Amino acid sequence: MGVQDQADDGRSRRDVVSRSSHGHWAPSADRRDPIEVLLASNEGRLAELVPIRFGRMAVSPFAFLRGSAAVMTGDLASVPTTGLRVQACGDCHLMNFGLFATPERNVVFGINDFDETMPGPWEWDLKRLVASFVVAARDVRLDDDRATETAANVVRAYRERMWEFVEMSPLEIWYDRIDLAKEIEATSDKATRIRRERMHEQARKRVADNLFPKLVSSDGGGMRIADQAPLMFHVPELTDDFVLGFLTAYRDSLSDDRRILFDRYSYQDAAVKVVGVGSVGTRCLVVLFTSEDGHPLLLQVKEANNSVMAPHVLDHHEGEIHNGKRVVVGQHLMQPASDIFLGWARGPSGRDFYVRQLRDMKLSVTLSADRGQFTNYAKYCGLALARAHANTGSAAAIAGYLGTSAKIDKAFAEFGVAYAQQTEQDHQVLVEAIDSGRVPAIMETM
Repeated sequence: MGVQDQADDGRSRRDVVSRSSHGHWAPSADRRDPIEVLLASNEGRLAELVPIRFGRMAVSPFAFLRGSAAVMTGDLASVPTTGLRVQACGDCHLMNFGLFATPERNVVFGINDFDETMPGPWEWDLKRLVASFVVAARDVRLDDDRATETAANVVRAYRERMWEFVEMSPLEIWYDRIDLAKEIEATSDKATRIRRERMHEQARKRVADNLFPKLVSSDGGGMRIADQAPLMFHVPELTDDFVLGFLTAYRDSLSDDRRILFDRYSYQDAAVKVVGVGSVGTRCLVVLFTSEDGHPLLLQVKEANNSVMAPHVLDHHEGEIHNGKRVVVGQHLMQPASDIFLGWARGPSGRDFYVRQLRDMKLSVTLSADRGQFTNYAKYCGLALARAHANTGSAAAIAGYLGTSAKIDKAFAEFGVAYAQQTEQDHQVLVEAIDSGRVPAIMETM
């Protein structure tokens, strides 16, 4: 099917799912209790860490949104879609975008969390991203008009960039990236340039050589990850034999050239690390290696469970999925460049994991009440998401459906406002469940 035919196909889908219909949100009559969904999502997690997860989610509606991908995915599954599929992030909120390093050591901007990635509707990612901007805007005390405007800017950037991708070849889309150095060069506003230069400098400092002194201590002449309970600690189960057996399986997932590089480092130590909001309770390790001359390599080993999207997009006849591989393949498809040590393995317990470098120039953006900064960040998230979707889906069909007017921008922004209200209600339900003792929670002190 040619580009024009794809665009016509996308346009024809408005007859089934109108663009304005995306602005509607109301919970279905059989909507599951959000607390039941969250409690069910604890299956397989480390029980002693679950209260930390709920404590973090209770801090604010935005924190709740970050930890409740399963709740929102269930809601989105009840809403009609166009049937156009892409490799979806599955947990596409604004804090899952940021800066990270390419193999060439450039700093680029894009999606940086793929725990829930699977093929699915493009609308789910865009609606979750839009809703996250509205909820976050309210968190930093921006008024509803500003929140709605920001949400519409996300969709506008996504829509306009998708039309630009229609004119590109698959290879041109694959190579497309938001390079921070180039964005600095193209910036005429002095304040924006200074802010981006500062971010660029901060990102370049977040590498193993700089993290090493903060995380590692000498122990009888060897190197050991320093305990920082309750967020980083050693457990008896992490014996050398256990870790080395896993690393052997992980090594097999790397390409031949990366194996040679990996083999130049020797294993030293491993410790449990508590990460994120929604991920708290899943098994996550920091693993320390050193080269012959003492240079460090820090890898993060993170458990990969079933995606929250799986019950809604997978046919029950489909075969077994290695969730570690699912995450890695999805990351390669959605990011313009990925970590050279990205790989996967199944542990001795039968659990799936994926592996990447720890904080390799990875930097998240700090939320700001500054209207200009918030709007600009929304634009870049929309651009990055469009590239991720166009790389695996039909840019022409999606663009044809979106159109060239602001109609779809307005509809998605209206959805974002309506779902933000739903999130605030669900957050209050969680707070009440914690107060009543139904849900265990540990409120961390900062």
